[in-house]
Order: sequence, then C-alpha cells, then structure tokens
Amino acid sequence: MKFKIEHEIKGRLRIHLALKRLTYREADSFEYYLNKYVGIKKAKVYERTADAVIFYDCDRMQIINYIRKFSFDTVQVPEKVYECSSRELEAKYSEKIVTSIVLHYGKRLILPLYVRRIWIMIKMIFYIWRGLKTLKNKRLQVELLDAIAITAAVLSGDFNTASSIMFLLKIGDTLEDWTHKRSVDDLARQMSLNIDKVWLLTDTGEIQIDSSQIDCGDEVVVRMGNMIPFDGEVSRGEAMVNQASMTGESEAVCKNEGMSVFAGTVVEDGELTIRVTQTEGCGRFDKIVKMIEESEKLKSSLESKAERLADKLVPYTLLGSGLTWLISRNVPKALSVLMVDYSCALKMAMPISVLSAIKEAAEYGITVKGGRFLEAIAEADTIVLDKTGTLTKAKPTVVQIVSFNGEPEDELLREAACLEEHFPHSVARAVVDAAEKKGLLHDEMHADVDYIVAHGIASTINDEKVVIGSYHFVMEDEGASIPKGKKKLFDSLPDEYSHLYFAKNGILAACILIEDPMREEVKEVIEGLRSEGFEHIVMMTGDSERTAKKIASEAGITEYYAEVLPEDKAGFVEKAKAEGKRVIMVGDGINDSPALSASDAGIAISDGAEIARQIADVTISSSDLESLVILRRISTLLMKRIKFNYRTIVGFNTALIVLGIAGVLPPATSALLHNGSTLALGLKSMTKLIPEKKE
Repeated sequence: MKFKIEHEIKGRLRIHLALKRLTYREADSFEYYLNKYVGIKKAKVYERTADAVIFYDCDRMQIINYIRKFSFDTVQVPEKVYECSSRELEAKYSEKIVTSIVLHYGKRLILPLYVRRIWIMIKMIFYIWRGLKTLKNKRLQVELLDAIAITAAVLSGDFNTASSIMFLLKIGDTLEDWTHKRSVDDLARQMSLNIDKVWLLTDTGEIQIDSSQIDCGDEVVVRMGNMIPFDGEVSRGEAMVNQASMTGESEAVCKNEGMSVFAGTVVEDGELTIRVTQTEGCGRFDKIVKMIEESEKLKSSLESKAERLADKLVPYTLLGSGLTWLISRNVPKALSVLMVDYSCALKMAMPISVLSAIKEAAEYGITVKGGRFLEAIAEADTIVLDKTGTLTKAKPTVVQIVSFNGEPEDELLREAACLEEHFPHSVARAVVDAAEKKGLLHDEMHADVDYIVAHGIASTINDEKVVIGSYHFVMEDEGASIPKGKKKLFDSLPDEYSHLYFAKNGILAACILIEDPMREEVKEVIEGLRSEGFEHIVMMTGDSERTAKKIASEAGITEYYAEVLPEDKAGFVEKAKAEGKRVIMVGDGINDSPALSASDAGIAISDGAEIARQIADVTISSSDLESLVILRRISTLLMKRIKFNYRTIVGFNTALIVLGIAGVLPPATSALLHNGSTLALGLKSMTKLIPEKKE
C-alpha cells in the first residue's frame, strides 16, 4: 500500500494513504490490520481523510514495512469486526449535527424573511403533532409544552425565538440519541462473543479447533458452564440453558434433541451436541443492542425517579403559565413561564449521565449491564471476594505430581488433563497447560464425564472409575482411601500449595500440587476499597483453612471463610442483605454463580466461567483488580453527578421562571437560557467522571 508520512514524533506516526477517502469497511479493515501487529500499541484510521495515526514501541522501519505489505484484497478480517464497528454511527450523527448548524445559520443569510417565516410555520406543524400525540397517553408531557411554547412564540410574532427553540430542541434530541446509541453499542460490543476455540465432533471423536474454522452443518459439543458459540439445533444431549442474554428469561430453559439454541446463551447444567446453522456475522450484535435498549436495567432508581418527576412537573408548568397570564394579563410573562420547564433537562441529563458512565467504565475494561448496578455499587457497604482466580492469579501452575500408586507422574498428569480440559476453571487450565508444556498428548480416552460443581469430575478410563477434585469430594464424598504404606507421604504434602486429588477405583492415585500465588496488586486494592467506603471486606473460598488464612493475611483481609460450598456463599450474601447490608459479590467460577445472583450487584472476572459472566451484572478485566476500585469510584461520582444535575436543573429553571414573572427576562431570553442550559448540562454529563492523568 502506497502512503506518505505526514507527521512524526518518537513513538507516533501520522500517515496518509494514496487514496482520497476510505469506505467504512476499508477503514475498519486497515485499523484491524494495524492493531493486530505486536509492536503497535494503538492505531486509529480516519475514513474521511484516509489518514491513520499509529502509536508504536518497536523499530520504526518494521511499522513502515508492515504498512507497505498491506492490501485490502488479501487482509483477512473477521465479520464480527465490521458487525461491531461504530464508525458508521459516529459519522452519521456528526454529519447530522453539522448539517443542522449549517442549515440553521445558513437560512438566515440566504433566505428572505418571509420565506424563513413560512419555513418556521411548516416546521411548527411537526412539533404540534408531536405534542398532540402525547395526549394519547392521557398525560401532559414535555413535548406538549414544547409545542405550546413554539406556537405561542409564532402567534406573538416572535419568529426568531420559535426558530431558536426548534433548533436547540433538534440539537438536544440528536445529542441525546447519539450518546444513548453510542453507549449502548459500546456496551453491546463488550458483551459480544469472543470464543476462540470450540470442540468439533468428528468421526474419530472430539477435536479442539478455532471457531473461525466452523462451517454450517458442523457439530460442536458444549458442556456445563460454557457459552454456546453459534446458533444451531441440538442433535444430541439434554441441558438447562440460560438464555437471559437473548430473551431476558430469568430461569434456565431445558433444551434437548431437535430444539434450537442461540449463540451467546450458556449451558448451566448438562451437555449438548449442536449442529451449527449460523456462524459469525449472524446478527448477534444487533440482537444484543435490541436487548439492552429494551432492558429496564439501564435505569437506576435515581434516574427513574427523575424521569417520573419530570412528567409530573409538566402540568404545573402549564398551570403556572396560565395563572401568570390571568393575574398579570401579560402575555410575555406567561410565555416566559411556558418556555421554561424542568422536564426537558431532567430527561436529557440523567440518561446521558448513566450511559456515559457505562461507556467510561468500558474504557477501563469494565462491562456494566445497567445503571441500577452502578447505583448498587455506589451504595454498597460489603464486598465478598472469591479467592481462586479473583484474589489469586488467574493462571495457577502445577508444581508437582505426587504418585501414590506407582504409575509414572507423566501418565497420571496426562489422564488428569484429559478429564480437566473440558471444564472452565483456572485449576483445570493449570493441569491442561502442564501437560501441554511436557508434550503429553491426551486424546479422548474416557467415557462421558460428570462435572460436580465446586467438587470435581467423575468418569471412566479403561474400565476404571476415576474421580478428580477437592479433598472433600475425592476422599470424603467418594470415599477414596490412601494406599497402604503411603500415609506418611500423604501427611507430608506441603501446605503452601493447593491440592488436587486423583483417585482410581476408590484408591488415591495422585495428588497434584498447584501453586496459586496472590496477585501483586491485591493488598493495594483492598486498601483502596476501604478508602472508598467499604466497611466489610470478606474473602470466601472452597480451599483449605491453611491456604485461606495465608492469602487473607497477605491481602490484609480480617474476615474470611474457608472450605465453603456454593450454597454457603449465597447463604452468606442473603444473610448480610437481610441484616440491611448492601452486598457486592466478586467471583470467576461456576461455583460463584449462586452468590453472584443473590448479591445486589454481582461482578465476574472476564476470563472466568461463562456462566458466571452471564449471571453477573458487571464484568471486569482479569489483568488488574484495580478495576474494582475504579468501578466504585465511577459509581460514586455518577451518583454525585446525578444529584448535582437534579439540584442545578431545579434551581436554575426556578430562577428563570421567577425572573420571567418579574418581567426581568423576556420570553426569547428565557427560552434561550433554558434550552442553552439544558444543552450545556447534557454536554457536561458526557464528560469523564475520572479525569485523565496528564503525562
């Protein structure tokens, strides 16, 4: 691709492609291509000018050679990149606002006065019709006030005021719609599928391949806790499927042979073999957008209260205008009251504040499913933290395999990995990764596997019953015994590691020692949460008392519970709520799902089990727990902003009404100040809650 360098400083290039402009698809393709390169930190492509800004931390010539190799014909871009792009949306609304401003002021310079007045009266009909339509609801709404104000201005001969009101209303509507749509799209983009690997069913068994290689008609296997990657039809199996992301149903639905399933839904219990009917690009992004737009979860109680108050105030504004005219017989004073209402600003500023906060959270890798959850997080006084995969690193590692039955350690690890590879848990991934590092092939050698939540896995290998999991599951529930002469070896297992037990035919075969160190940032995060106002910080884990005590001590957590089951976590949350506490739960596994559902706001780690992410109200990046502190800060600042907006709107508009009645402000000035302040407050509500740090 031919290009020229327009500007350059260390670590940053601005280039211009040898084209007049790019289509939206071409711009998305080039941006995707650039951002894939390891040495490029960030790249932004501008379709209007065919420019690109590139931030890099590698050799400059590598970037230049990389761009030279680019071709629109050869670059392979996943369809979901185009599907989830916001480029066309941004361009559409930018053009809409610019066009409105140019036309508004251009008409004053070009058109004769009588033509402008005719045009204003024609536009007035639209606002009158919009106002009259609200009467169908048998309620007086702000659209009716707008219609009356515009009509009154025209009838009194003040065409400039009528024109200004309509212009500001149009700009305000466009900005509100743009902000809402952009925030919803950003949220939907965060919720879109990101499934790289799937289990394909072949004649010789299951193989794990890239999801991009799946075609319609292929059969994929989805097990408990995993997300269904494609739309399809169940060809085998039975499972309970959580469809909340697509249908809004709160209860899981039973799916069996012949029934349809949707991409993005999650298998809560059971196993399904699915014949794929649609691969990527099937419109899932649009489905998510529609679900979010229709969801009442987007509204916090403060936001809903403000909107209800806005509608209630409309009749009083209309009544105040009428009384002003009856008492003073002064039309301008009556119009001054009529042209000022609380409803417009309340209905504009509140949703924009919430959606802008959701978008800002997304920039920190935090996906929030609705404004009410930000409110719950701001008001919470108790936070419950799972240990494994939350406080500890997301990638625990196998330190040692201790054999109890004389079999080679590698063979025991190979069999364990064969069982664990199907299930979404950080400990399971550690076992699989350890086998891969040793080059141990673990083709399917077992019968159907049965996953017991928070306990372990049971199956059959070479006609032997095998179980793998916690001490409670293997040694107590399954009654596995220690081989003769191995009691001393068992008692000497080091306490500093987590233990994963593997038994065959009721006899302990191996203990896999797993190192699960605490995240480096945990202590600082715990201190940050305390400084943000959390009174109770609790750690809960299914791990042993000794391990839990060690992690809690290192993290600075004084209240912790060890060897708990999923129902114990949920029970603790329910009990705390019954005592009047506002509770947040943070977890990453299937066993955390009941507690996530029970809490006022459930927070899932992004690379945890799909079912946890599906049930959770908020998802945070796994790379840094500092996101929890940032989320609390955004939530708290949002509530302060909403309250500030409320006070400002009521105070400012009340002052305008008083000044209008006193005759200090003419109707045109009242209308201008009211609409201008509404627009200004809306724009202010779009600004970031947490200021960006200056370099």
